[in-house]
Parts: sequence; C-alpha cells; structure tokens
Amino acid sequence: MESFVAIRDTTNPYQTQLVNALSTHVELRMFSWRAALLGKFDVLHVHWPEVLIRDRNLVRTSARRALFLVVLIRLRLSHIALVQTLHNPAPHEPGTRIEGWLLRLCDRWTTSWIALNEFTSAPTDAPCTVIAHGHYRDWFIDHPVPDIEVGRLVYFGRIRRYKGVEDLLAAFRSLDNPALTLRIVGSPDDEQVVAAVEAAAAADDRITADLRHVSDAEAASEIGRAALIVLPYRQLHNSGAALLALSLSRPVLVPQNEITDALALEVGPQWLLRYRGAIDAPQLGAASESIRANPPGGAPDLSGRDWAQIGRAHAEAFERAANRARSTRRASAGP
Repeated sequence: MESFVAIRDTTNPYQTQLVNALSTHVELRMFSWRAALLGKFDVLHVHWPEVLIRDRNLVRTSARRALFLVVLIRLRLSHIALVQTLHNPAPHEPGTRIEGWLLRLCDRWTTSWIALNEFTSAPTDAPCTVIAHGHYRDWFIDHPVPDIEVGRLVYFGRIRRYKGVEDLLAAFRSLDNPALTLRIVGSPDDEQVVAAVEAAAAADDRITADLRHVSDAEAASEIGRAALIVLPYRQLHNSGAALLALSLSRPVLVPQNEITDALALEVGPQWLLRYRGAIDAPQLGAASESIRANPPGGAPDLSGRDWAQIGRAHAEAFERAANRARSTRRASAGP
C-alpha cells in the first residue's frame, strides 16, 4: 500500500511514475484510513509521513493524528512491514511536539528504509536500500520542448520558504545586465514570498512570474525556454525539480554539497553548476556567463535512473521488508 490517496493531475510525477513502475511487480493499493486500519496488505510504503497527519483544520488534524497512531499500532501488532522513503532528513516545515512524537514513533517502528542517495543517513539501524530518484524523460515525451532563449533564467517548482526564492530575486536585481531575464514559475505556499515576487516584478521589468501549478505542457515550455534553471535552495537534499530540468536537457544551478557534487559526476559537470553558500549576484552572474559562453551539448547521463529498474528495486526491497516483519512474528511466537 502506498501512502498517498490517489493519482490526480496535481500528484507529484515522481509518485505517479513510481506507481506505474511498481504495478508490474506487486499488487498495489492506494491509501485510505479504512484500508490502512482494516485492509489486507503486506507492506505500507510511506512518503513524507508528516503529510498524513497535517491539515489546515485543527479538528481534522487531531483526527489524523489519532488515526495515524492506531495504524502504527496495527502494523506493529500484525507484523505488517512499514517502509519509509527518506526524501528529506526532516520535514521542511517544523510541526508541533505531538507531531514530532508521532513521527519519531513512526521512525522507530519502521521495518526498513529507502534512501534516494548514498549520503542519506537513516534515523534507525533498520536496513536501508539506496534507490535513485527516477528521471522524467518518459513523462514529458509527448510534450514539445521549445528552443532555448539566451539569457533566460528560470526558477521552477513549489515556492516554499526554504527554497530561497527571495534570495534569488535579490541576487538577480543586483545584476546590471539587461540581456538577462528571470522567470519564476510555481505554486506558492507562503504569502510573504508571493509579495516579494510581485514587488520584484513590479520594480524590475526583467522579472516575470506565473504563480500557480502549471500543466505538464506548460512546464515543458517554461523549462525548455530556459538557458539556465536556478534552484537557490537554502537546503537541498534531493531535488525532483533539478532532475526534471536535466530530463529536458537544460542545465541547472544548485547549491554545492556532497549530494550535488555526486550528481554532477553522474550527469556531467557541464549540466550541474554549483554555487557556495547563499546565492548571490556574482555567482549567479558567473553561472549565466558560463552557460552563455559554453552551452552544454547533447544530453545529461541519466541512465542510472530508469524507472523499470527502480520499480524492480522497490519490489525487491518490499519483499525483504515483508519477510523481515514476518520473521519478527515467528520470533515472538516462539518454538
């Protein structure tokens, strides 16, 4: 059972592609509280567990927390495997003390982990399997990708505080280069960031924005026209947006750390430019000039991120977790 309810138009394409890749290897069920409490399944696969227990309504939040606790107890007593994928080391937005306790309990009772890169440390000593984040080439295969517009910088993805969009706006406005433009595309989660984007666009006609969830066709168009995708994240552990841009053969500027250094070696350093510390005007300008002078040719190497092998690796990890959970049942039952 996957921990998300259903596949919708707004569902993260990572999740949709994972479901498609898994369906040839396992009998798959989508999440509902009723199914999690009463249904028959061998493994619950959880992504972003905090999403299951958060709601804007306080009453519904309390209900979700109670149901989540009962589900965890049911899994524990029934020896059903709990597998977590470590998308991030911790939730991007901190929760309450009660939420923190529930998430720590979920971690402690997790049967096994899936990490998206080799640098992720699991919170417990349960077995951990590294399975790379898949590419998006097949996802966008039916959408035309336009030609690059020289000097066009694009931020693409959900707009959240930790992603540093305000830092990017400040850095770009400090660049006195009329040949550069900046496009901000994505659905915002924070009104303060919205106000900052709108104020910057009003003050600098080189800046434009589309602050909504765009369709796949629109995403291919926005990313395709970019000379450089800029992800000014204050924290970067795994990035679907970076892989999306690389899948459409557009270079990306990201913060430098051991994870992005490894990704640059994998895909080719000309495709993944890195800056140190917080994004600033000199580093943004240098990256823009580097791409203008030496645009990468061909396509980045994403051969290790094929969804067929990712689906198979997940199915194998689930089988190992189910066997491990069943072995604890036999051990607790005694001879």
